[in-house]
Amino acid sequence: MLKTTLIKCILGAAVATASAMPVASYAQKGAATMNTPATSALNKGDQKIVADIARANMAEIEAGKLALTKSQNAEVKTFAQQMIDDHTKALGDVTQLAQTKGVTLPTELDSKHKALAAKLGKLSGDAFDKAYMGQAGVGDHKAVHAALKKFESKAKDPDVKALAAKMLPTVEQHLHSASGMVPAKGSKPK
Repeated sequence: MLKTTLIKCILGAAVATASAMPVASYAQKGAATMNTPATSALNKGDQKIVADIARANMAEIEAGKLALTKSQNAEVKTFAQQMIDDHTKALGDVTQLAQTKGVTLPTELDSKHKALAAKLGKLSGDAFDKAYMGQAGVGDHKAVHAALKKFESKAKDPDVKALAAKMLPTVEQHLHSASGMVPAKGSKPK
């Protein structure tokens, strides 16, 4: 009888351990896909680059959404929709890299872009279009283009370098499009 009880206990423990193992492996797998890693595979400089790229994309998406609601100009709305589409795709690439490398991304805009959104939110009509295209269209894309070039040369991680290089042509195209829509200083608007 003692032998039977001992065998039942051992078998029960084995079944409990076997059935608990998949749960433990799922828990570990779930933790690995969360964007709250304990440590990152990137150095601090590369982590900042990834966060900065994410923030720049978030800012363009938010400004584009604002332009879709505030602008009455079809050309500006078309540009804004392209910003939303292209920068959402780019943010997806950044997010995927961040998850792979264990980097926690920002969840909101920086103070500079919050202030720009507040300023744009108070404008309407041609004043809005001019401010949006001048700041989000030309100004921000010039700054991001320069930053991406710097990131591509300074990043230590090859995947971070590749991400910056991948985004450069799109940002260049956005800058070219926006520049063509903003009248040069001293010239009459279209």
